Amino acid sequence: MAVMKALNKIKEEDFCRQFPCPPNSPKAVCTVLEIECAHGAVFVAGRYNKYSRTLPQTPWIIDGERKLESSVGELISGHLLTVFKAESFNFSSSGREDVDVRTLGNGRPFAIELVNPHRVHFTSQEIKELQQKINNSSNKIQVRDLQLVTREAIGHMKEGEEEKTKTYSALIWTNKAIQKKDIEFLNDIKDLKIDQKTPLRVLHRRPLAVRTRLIHSMETCYVDEHHFRLYLKTQAGTYIKEFVHGDFGRTKPNIGSLMNMTADILELDVESVDVDWPPALDD
Repeated sequence: MAVMKALNKIKEEDFCRQFPCPPNSPKAVCTVLEIECAHGAVFVAGRYNKYSRTLPQTPWIIDGERKLESSVGELISGHLLTVFKAESFNFSSSGREDVDVRTLGNGRPFAIELVNPHRVHFTSQEIKELQQKINNSSNKIQVRDLQLVTREAIGHMKEGEEEKTKTYSALIWTNKAIQKKDIEFLNDIKDLKIDQKTPLRVLHRRPLAVRTRLIHSMETCYVDEHHFRLYLKTQAGTYIKEFVHGDFGRTKPNIGSLMNMTADILELDVESVDVDWPPALDD
């Protein structure tokens, strides 16, 4: 609209003087200075398991200083960059786990964008061999169902970040001595609605908000008078650590308030990420 108003203010003779029709013939020959060729990005997807409690999903950098030498994304993508002869990569996944959390079961879906690859055609056998090479290179991670996908297909993975369910197992500590009967009531709680204010530990990178989440089910396993294992099935996006210790009252209710004592989490594992993507492949 603004362009039309500006054109209407220009006199026709002034416009024709500046932009003759047909245009004048060029007086100089164009010279090619440089030609660059680039291939469209290629996308590789799969599922990863993380077995280390000292490995971040992506490079862990605080105040410009790198804290740990590697990451899940780098351990996987380093091999892909070499084989695809790509310039760089972008790693994404269906959610993320903390550095001290393992990802077990069928793993977490991930996708990697390979920028300007110089090789793009691979047989299924070559992809399978690449997967094996990644798995043989480190005891901290394993990948499965490695495959080439389209950009559009990655949307199925991102749906799982908020819409699907996830299953966890946690080792819980309590300040008061407990017996098996003291934790059995948790097994009967279904679809518990909790309110979680943005946790203090992520407040520097997440906006302050109160998010309502569902704890679909819980199952307990008594260990000793100060420890028990808790198996949870929750709505994606639930902060499990905060659900256990309460985060100074920022998550309500929490395990501590439900048991009327102080509770904390010693270990946490992701047991399953319920996203049916990418398609499972035969071994």
